[in-house]
Amino acid sequence: MIRLGRSDDFTPLDTEALNDAVFAPLPHWIAEHHLDAIVSADGDGDRPLLMDGNGRFVSGDVLGLLTAYFLKADAVATPVTMNSAVERTAFFHKVLRTRVGSPFVIAGMNEARRLGYSRIVGFEPNGGTLLGSRCSIGRMNLAALPTRDAVLPLLAVLALAVSHRQSVADLVAGLPMRHMLSDRIEHVPPAVSTALLARLAEDPAFAEAYFAPVGTLAELSTVDGMRYAFDDGATIHYRGSGNAPELRCYVEADTRRGAEDLLRWGLATAAHHIRVHRG
Repeated sequence: MIRLGRSDDFTPLDTEALNDAVFAPLPHWIAEHHLDAIVSADGDGDRPLLMDGNGRFVSGDVLGLLTAYFLKADAVATPVTMNSAVERTAFFHKVLRTRVGSPFVIAGMNEARRLGYSRIVGFEPNGGTLLGSRCSIGRMNLAALPTRDAVLPLLAVLALAVSHRQSVADLVAGLPMRHMLSDRIEHVPPAVSTALLARLAEDPAFAEAYFAPVGTLAELSTVDGMRYAFDDGATIHYRGSGNAPELRCYVEADTRRGAEDLLRWGLATAAHHIRVHRG
């Protein structure tokens, strides 16, 4: 291990939105020191950061998914905003989709326990990982961990790469991940977000016309907001922010370009209807 850029002061770090100041030196360090990976965390150690040897960040949903696989989880609890690869891998007997937030993930893990599952892992888009049960890996015994941790997913993914005799980059490349993007419309009062989501939920004709430019609706989840899946597998998910006057939009598609186009459309269409609502 090589220690680089260490700070004894608290450094705020959003592992879901890394800025250029954080990103800039990392690829240089990989080339200079011939590194296989770079690991770090946010200031209070509950959000992991992992960059592979090719200079690409490993997203939080990938970290959580691989950690649960390494721990041989039979059930996972994760927010509805996570990548659909959680189901598509077929690694787990049970996937419980929850509302956004650690308390809901913990409730999902408790539900998995009530359903009789014995190796339970929870994880969030920021990479924070929780254990809903004891887990044994070889001679190592891990106690239940009902709070987000950054060290566990970093160690688990590195150990998984070693056990598979692969680089972290190749390990990630083998997953059936789809491209996910998200953004938000700011300064939207909760009542306005609620009104739009309620109309989508209660008026099928309005919802069909609303999404007609995207495709044919195939599935709807109302776990947290409104998450629509289309017949081509793409998804668009609207939810009001729990801590700010914002309407959030999450999309998933087969290609990066497809996700960018869908997100742009989702934000513009919602903004139009919000303007109409406000008169």
